[in-house]
Amino acid sequence: MTLALIPFRADPQPSRKAGLLRRAKRWGMMGLGLAVIALGVLIAPLPGPGGIPVIALGLVLVLRNSWWAKRQFIRAQHARPKWVYPFRRLMRKKPEIAPVFWQQALRAEKVVLRRRPSRQLIRFRKRARRTFRKVFRQA
Repeated sequence: MTLALIPFRADPQPSRKAGLLRRAKRWGMMGLGLAVIALGVLIAPLPGPGGIPVIALGLVLVLRNSWWAKRQFIRAQHARPKWVYPFRRLMRKKPEIAPVFWQQALRAEKVVLRRRPSRQLIRFRKRARRTFRKVFRQA
């Protein structure tokens, strides 16, 4: 005859407390994400692309912590996969931030310059790529 061991919990409330703590953390991260998005909108009119990366960071925080936002993200992914792909890359466990922004810069360049790019632009791009690689290899 075998003796079955019944799991014993002295206090059944720890799982409830852990769930409450997890929910509070999720709501806090969503609030932080919304605040970062609001900050990005405020600095968007300033010169340079300062608002766009900040808004993207806020969207990533909200997407990681909101089921509703994830469902909307999946719908957008089916509708416009090229637009959503950079956000998917940023949501990975170890995101590749520099390549994502580099790829988006090249896409923006393609939109702005519909015709063939000049040699100076190509040289500038190669120099910038070398500089980025040196900086991010050391970091």
